[in-house]
Amino acid sequence: MNMAFRLRKKRVNRSFAGTAALFVFLAGVGAFMVLPLVYAINAAFKPLDEIFVFPPTLFVRNPTMSNFSDLFNLLTASWVPFTRYIFNTVFITGMGILGHVLFASAAAYPLAKHRFPMKKTFFTIVVLSLMFTPQVTAIPNYMIMSWIGLIDTYWAVIVPAFAYPLGLYLMKQFMEQIPDALLEAAKIDGANEYRIFWTIVMPNVRPAWLTLIILLFQILWGTDGNGFIYSEQLKTLHYATNQIIQGGIARAGVGAAVALLLMSVPITLFVFSQSRIIETMATSGMKD
Repeated sequence: MNMAFRLRKKRVNRSFAGTAALFVFLAGVGAFMVLPLVYAINAAFKPLDEIFVFPPTLFVRNPTMSNFSDLFNLLTASWVPFTRYIFNTVFITGMGILGHVLFASAAAYPLAKHRFPMKKTFFTIVVLSLMFTPQVTAIPNYMIMSWIGLIDTYWAVIVPAFAYPLGLYLMKQFMEQIPDALLEAAKIDGANEYRIFWTIVMPNVRPAWLTLIILLFQILWGTDGNGFIYSEQLKTLHYATNQIIQGGIARAGVGAAVALLLMSVPITLFVFSQSRIIETMATSGMKD
């Protein structure tokens, strides 16, 4: 009876005018946020005369596929097959994501559910590492990769991705919400730490590591590997497309097509997994 009273007491009363005003406000904010995407899609189908028109127009008037055909011709003229660039990018992105999810989860589990000396110190270091941008750590990463002989290989880009600090922080915070009673019950039933980790912890933090996949995918998909990879056969798709659009203003249309193609993959991945991302941000996890 008291619980029902509390629920009725916390219920928000809002008039129709207030609801309509809130809807209009949120719709305006959403439209403003989607403008860059709308412009990028339209720019990819604009002829050159519309790209350089002033003031610029948001929507294309005379759509054309010439930008994509020119891009295809430039890619086929490259002495390294275009499929090679795609393979390099997919391999680096896939291995980097797989390795980081495993390493971040394995490191977050003891930080979240075990006690050991200097536990708080280690986690403080992880939090402080969130302050450093990739540009700050580029030189140390290069020195380490050079010392272990991984320069000019895929692993020069993949291995540093394993230590992405945001992933470890995210997994640790989410694992802390798993009830200790659930883990204790598994131990009483005879499950060891490895079985608890793979059969109980990882399935319960699936929204977190799906979110981590999206975040790391955006980083690795857009990497060009410059400074770590020198062989043309190992270059990524982002590097190849950057070389194409650096041909001057005559390739502005090709550059718009490249931008649309590069952003389409992360956007598609996000659309199919957005419910899991929202669940990670909104959930409070399980509680005792």
